[in-house]
Amino acid sequence: MKLIVAIIQPFRLEEVKEALYAADVQLITVSEVLGHGRQGGVTEVYRGNKETGNLLRKIRLEIAVNDEYVDKTIRAIIDGAKTGELGDGKIFVYQLEDCIRIRTEERGPAAIG
Repeated sequence: MKLIVAIIQPFRLEEVKEALYAADVQLITVSEVLGHGRQGGVTEVYRGNKETGNLLRKIRLEIAVNDEYVDKTIRAIIDGAKTGELGDGKIFVYQLEDCIRIRTEERGPAAIG
C-alpha cells in the first residue's frame, strides 16, 4: 500500500480528476494549500504598488492506493497536471503502513478499496 501526495496547479484539478477517474482511481482527498517551488512566488500590483508574495495557491491531493494502482495513479496525475511550464508540481510516494476503514474496521489493502 502506498500514499501518493501530489501538489498541482489549481487550474489543473479538473483534468487530474478526470484522468484519475479514467484510471479507475476514485478515492482522493483534495486540500487547498500555499507554497512555492523554484518559481519563487508571484508579483502583483495592489493599489499601484508592486508587491511580491512568496506563497502561491496550490492543490494537494492525497491518494491511498494498493500496490497494483501506484503506477497508473502516478501516470494519471502527470497526464492531468503537466503543462510543461515551471510550477506544474510534484508527486511524493510514501509507504503506507496500515489503513483502517472506520465503518467496518477492515484493515490493510481491503480497507483502501
